[in-house]
Amino acid sequence: MKFAVLVFPGSNCDLDMYHAVEDTVQQPVDYVWHTATDLSAYDAILVPGGFSYGDYLRCGAIAQFAPVMEEVRKAAEAGKFVLGVCNGFQILTEAGLLPGALIRNNSLKFRCHPVDLVVENNKTAFTNDYAPGETVRIPIAHGEGNYYVDEQTLLTLKANNQIVFRYAGENPNGSTDNIAGVSNERGNVVGMMPHPERAVKELLGSKDGARMFTSVLNAFLSRVNSGAVHGAQAQSERV
Repeated sequence: MKFAVLVFPGSNCDLDMYHAVEDTVQQPVDYVWHTATDLSAYDAILVPGGFSYGDYLRCGAIAQFAPVMEEVRKAAEAGKFVLGVCNGFQILTEAGLLPGALIRNNSLKFRCHPVDLVVENNKTAFTNDYAPGETVRIPIAHGEGNYYVDEQTLLTLKANNQIVFRYAGENPNGSTDNIAGVSNERGNVVGMMPHPERAVKELLGSKDGARMFTSVLNAFLSRVNSGAVHGAQAQSERV
């Protein structure tokens, strides 16, 4: 399995994401600059946190137009695995790959500390190593993490089981329905404000984020094995 970590001008969590892949699943990983026009070599695309293009206009509003984002859209449509964290989540919503928008924290303050999350959906490519209803501890670091959707979109998210994580206890930013992370309907694209790449070892205060990366490796291997089985069955039928 091969991972791409996208890098925009202003990204500052790309190094953490790169090493999280190395430390958790020991799979090949590359930095990919925002001008790239081909992601065909990659199975998973990670969009890290930071302040892409200085967060001018809105967080992620300029990054959505970067050349690489057209390739991210194609990859998502093809069923490849895409994870956006913090600014990466903001970019994915601006690009229309995930519903909703991220706005200023209701406190108007930057929040940077560990939070408890409830795993609401363990059926996505990035959460299959968790138990449903499990509480995990993962840090946040954002000033615009207030996830907003209108009432109809919220009903759709609930109906399609697209709410992946909710904040347990205090809601640190005022997000709708305590939502901390969501997926697309297929479950191959996930966005979240907390930083799993900063929670992959006990030395960092928690290793609960490591299972985001083992989960997507599970999903990839399951897909590969399923393809091999189907291929063998087709070969057998032809014989």
